[in-house]
Amino acid sequence: MQECSDYQLIVLIKQKKQEALSELYDRYAALVYSFACRSLHQEEGAREVVQSVFVRIWTTEAEFDPDKGHFRNWILTITRNLTIDWLRKQRSQSSKMVSYDTSKKLESVAELTELSVERQVEKHLLKEQIQGMRAFLSQQQLELLEHFYWQGYSLSELAAHYQEPLGTVKSRLHQTLKILRKHLLAGGDGW
Repeated sequence: MQECSDYQLIVLIKQKKQEALSELYDRYAALVYSFACRSLHQEEGAREVVQSVFVRIWTTEAEFDPDKGHFRNWILTITRNLTIDWLRKQRSQSSKMVSYDTSKKLESVAELTELSVERQVEKHLLKEQIQGMRAFLSQQQLELLEHFYWQGYSLSELAAHYQEPLGTVKSRLHQTLKILRKHLLAGGDGW
């Protein structure tokens, strides 16, 4: 199984081959745990997310498509979605909005795994570019991104929190993303 590609393992998992799931777990559990732990700031929650990610891979009908991107990104997207679900579940029990330092969150994204020198340089440049974008955004826009993307609040929840119409919150998020995209495209060679 070790010689199988990630895609081949997914195909075998869809055929309910437990050895394939075990191999995939060995390859990616540390990455998934690291991402979840840094997002949640809690080991117990991170362990729950890891378990949920691999249960989802085992049970879901959705498949990884190598033509649409890298496997690492696919599994991190699943991890991010399940992390947000976990946060929402916890939040529904406490109903408090938490604020984290977005700059620390951005720093942690680039440090998820050990990378080749080329990838480390790419990540470092991207991190610097993203941190530079903060200068183009207001504090309110930064908080909106933090709450929506990192803490997993829905647009409806944010509208209630900010005591503004849903359309206003959607429009503000759209404008914030347009600003980021504009500056990424200007400085990122086609980002």
